[in-house]
Amino acid sequence: MDVNSIESNNTDQKSINPLIEQFSNFLFKIENDLTRELDIYSWSEFYSPLKYACEGGKRIRPLILVLSSEIIRSKYQPNTSYFLSKDRFDSKTSRNDYSKNIINESNDIDQKVYLAASAIELLHTESVIHDDIIDKDLVRRGKPSFHVKYGYNKSILTADFVLGIILNITSKLNNPKISSEIAKASIRMSEGEVMEMKLNKDNNITETDYIKVLENKTAALFESSARIGAILGGGNDEDIQAMGNFGNLIGIAYQIHDDLEDWNNEERLFNLLMRQKNYSKVFVKNMEILYKSYSNKAKNELNLVTRNVEDKSSKQLVQQLAELTNLNVLPI
Repeated sequence: MDVNSIESNNTDQKSINPLIEQFSNFLFKIENDLTRELDIYSWSEFYSPLKYACEGGKRIRPLILVLSSEIIRSKYQPNTSYFLSKDRFDSKTSRNDYSKNIINESNDIDQKVYLAASAIELLHTESVIHDDIIDKDLVRRGKPSFHVKYGYNKSILTADFVLGIILNITSKLNNPKISSEIAKASIRMSEGEVMEMKLNKDNNITETDYIKVLENKTAALFESSARIGAILGGGNDEDIQAMGNFGNLIGIAYQIHDDLEDWNNEERLFNLLMRQKNYSKVFVKNMEILYKSYSNKAKNELNLVTRNVEDKSSKQLVQQLAELTNLNVLPI
């Protein structure tokens, strides 16, 4: 998906990604900044493969990061009058100059938010390349999987190259907390992948095993996305923890929902559970109840962060992020 895809072919795009109608401004900025980061490497042999790998992504994880940041910022900084309060203003500084400083500070935060969003999307892209090789998936996002198009050797090297880009982005962010979150997510995602590989050889797995894999393989990046957004938004420890819980819970719910929708087309751990349950309709119904339970818990965590929010624009941001807990609006 190129930079202009959000504004062009609206009907087709909305049918592919229903998030576009509601989040177009955020998604356009995410796409624009991701493209700018990739264009830094236009000289490289990896440039075209990288663009191919990133095409068609729905950008759910970076969207969660951006919305988390916006919500936390608006919670504590609902309007510019906050910044111009007497305790932050002295007689030596003109109100005009102070306003300019605040605008510059806001722009700097905004730039870092979208840089971090690019790192999150690239980490997801790297995991997708590896995941498709391990699962022997031939199609991704309606086109040949990366390893089918470019071969195994180039796939492994491209994923390594992506890791280098992520490290470069984190150096620009210059924030140990964010670096730590990205590192933790990467470690947990790898752990989840290994867990799944081992469990796929087991003929007697449990739903608890399945959820444990999801917590690491999928939910870890959702959680880090929400936590990084809260960190960049200036949240306190309680905000960061609650937003992380939100990300974790919605990540689990998202993957259960995804597996329910697409289990017959892909060989995943969920398929093994289905076979063990003899394709029971009762099991399917229970899993539907389970993902809705995780979704509701995610909304409750969001409410913990935003229960005292009064600003109108802040409430609108909260409603937008809460809408993501309605998994039927999310693209699979």
